[in-house]
Amino acid sequence: MSRDISDKRKNLLEALSMAGRDSSNAAVMYHSAMGQRLGLGMTEEKTLDLLQRLGPLTAGEIAQHAGLAPATVSGLIDRLEAKWLVRRVRDTKDRRRVIVEINHEQLAGFSDLFEPFVAALSDLHERYTDEELALVLDWLQRSTALQREATQALTEQ
Repeated sequence: MSRDISDKRKNLLEALSMAGRDSSNAAVMYHSAMGQRLGLGMTEEKTLDLLQRLGPLTAGEIAQHAGLAPATVSGLIDRLEAKWLVRRVRDTKDRRRVIVEINHEQLAGFSDLFEPFVAALSDLHERYTDEELALVLDWLQRSTALQREATQALTEQ
């Protein structure tokens, strides 16, 4: 059963699709430039972001959060470890488990590079009401979940 949609909604959906693609491209280019500045690949940089936000993780947990295949994550951790940015350590509660943690001393100063963009986003947030921010947050969380599912589907093929 297809429903007729108004021209206004059709135009909004097309504009939303284009804005989403534009936002995605801008994020990829930003993180590519940031990674280049830091001497990291984009996946390496985003893995460090995961570890900074979530704390130490196992390789399996990194794979789950990133939507990457376990074999890919193993090589990724090897590269980050070779650059002294992370280290593998035994879990103190379960010695069979190996967790990956950030080498914070090696990352000193990295956050300074992100500060201008973070400040600009903070200024942008001031333009919106709490209700509008809640709506944006809901959309971002839902679209991110869909993108993770799509990434996982691609890596499982």
